[in-house]
Amino acid sequence: MTVFVDTSAFLAVLDAGDANHGQATQIWQDLVNREETLVCSNYVLIETFALVQNRLGMPAVSVLQNDILPVINVEWIDEPLHRAGVSALLTADRRRLSLVDCTSFETMRLLGIQQAFTLDQHFSEQGFECLP
Repeated sequence: MTVFVDTSAFLAVLDAGDANHGQATQIWQDLVNREETLVCSNYVLIETFALVQNRLGMPAVSVLQNDILPVINVEWIDEPLHRAGVSALLTADRRRLSLVDCTSFETMRLLGIQQAFTLDQHFSEQGFECLP
């Protein structure tokens, strides 16, 4: 099984003070132990690095880079995928829906990924199965 990993999941795993930390950490360990294929986009990584650095500091960025990312397959958003994400964002016309989310949805559809490790309700609204 292939699972798309969203920023919200990375944050919950890294932040011991997050209300979802325990559950997210267990899901992460289960996915890694089962050797599932874990995917995210470079846009998710940019968002994640910025938030982790700002909220948790550089030691957490090091954990992200050295302990988490080695098991992640990164899909690089190219120009056509970026344009599709922008189009989806403009069509949705929703203030709280981000370009990163829209490119994530487009990436998942392109790769045929049905499951996301995320705490973001937008993924389920798009018809994806979400962990947790």
